[in-house]
Amino acid sequence: MTSGRQIIVAQLGARMHYAVPRILHGAGMLERFYTDICALKGWPRLLRVVPSALRPAGLARLLDRVPCGVPPQRITAFTRFGREYACRRRRASSPTEATAAHLWAGERFGELVLRRGLNGADVLYGFNSACRKLFEGAGECDLATVMEQTIAPRRAQQRIMEAEFSDAPEWEGYERDANAQELARREQAEWALADMIVCGSEFVRQQIGEEGGPVEKCVVAPYGVDLPDFAAGAGPGRAPGPLQALFVGDVSLRKGIRHLLEAMRRLERADVRCRIVGGWSVNADVLRRHTPRNVELVGHVPRSEISREYARADVFCLPSLCEGSATVVYEALAAGLPVVTTPNAGAIVRDGVEGFIVPIRDAQALADKIASLEADHELLRRMSGAALERSRYGSLRAYGERLLALLRSLRPSGVRGDA
Repeated sequence: MTSGRQIIVAQLGARMHYAVPRILHGAGMLERFYTDICALKGWPRLLRVVPSALRPAGLARLLDRVPCGVPPQRITAFTRFGREYACRRRRASSPTEATAAHLWAGERFGELVLRRGLNGADVLYGFNSACRKLFEGAGECDLATVMEQTIAPRRAQQRIMEAEFSDAPEWEGYERDANAQELARREQAEWALADMIVCGSEFVRQQIGEEGGPVEKCVVAPYGVDLPDFAAGAGPGRAPGPLQALFVGDVSLRKGIRHLLEAMRRLERADVRCRIVGGWSVNADVLRRHTPRNVELVGHVPRSEISREYARADVFCLPSLCEGSATVVYEALAAGLPVVTTPNAGAIVRDGVEGFIVPIRDAQALADKIASLEADHELLRRMSGAALERSRYGSLRAYGERLLALLRSLRPSGVRGDA
């Protein structure tokens, strides 16, 4: 495939700040971008007349849905559908209902895109659980198909999380998702229809293989972030006082929060403190009961202020159980923070270089690695420098180069090879 080939991107939501359509447009390869709600199209664009000080949180999030650099004439937003999808998600009162809303949206989105047409393109780029109908239509039009698997497959998620829920039933209420298997079957159908499956990490590729998926179609393209947003806070070294650890993300079992709290409990006599930033998905009473004295539960912090949290920290901790490739790790590296994480986080961190990789659910290993950075300031300084260097690999520019190289290797027949 040459750089002149044109690609349609069909994406629900503002995933990674619309990185894929932005990258493709910058390369002259974006034929059209289909989405649900976008602040540049339809009635949402009129909401900017509301003064920023008067905007509720939901409106502010909606107005942040801007694919920077992608001209409005390249964007088709199905605003009425997007509003209905948002309403269905809000009304969902159980995992079964939430998955039902997701299943409905994936099929309906495909119908809307196909109705508008796939003209002018050679390739269709979709995302897991929302591209089966699209790929069926693309096959009829003889388009190559690229699917991005944004997280481990649904069955892998279930397998990992059911073990966690079983060990900690009081932390998060577990309710069986009666639609989970249907969502898993949809993913498998999408794998079969895709010519290429883009994975954000080797962990995702491995999990597809463990579920019997077509690993021969899988390629790994680690993500990237806009470095200036976080690099400005990268300091020259550790400030005096306790080692400051940081967690950013959903405070949930999937993110490994109970293991981080246990690690910090084992470090109560050490000169270490930890700030946990993010909204809570776990039981608030249980969370407070298990939070040791050296941990501060900060709660939600606006996106505009997150860089300050990175700037005040010395080390970043993400003991996640299941991800695609957690973008908070890319942000932490850009801020010069060594990272202690797990293989399941799908991080670009190299063990012993920019930080440490510890097994999931291993609070002692997590505590030991944090303690080693507190005890060895030279190790901390060296890993901080390596984190800044590694952040270039984790930049949006580098991600774009990786993604474009893979897409240019996709032949019209779906066989990868030299362009």
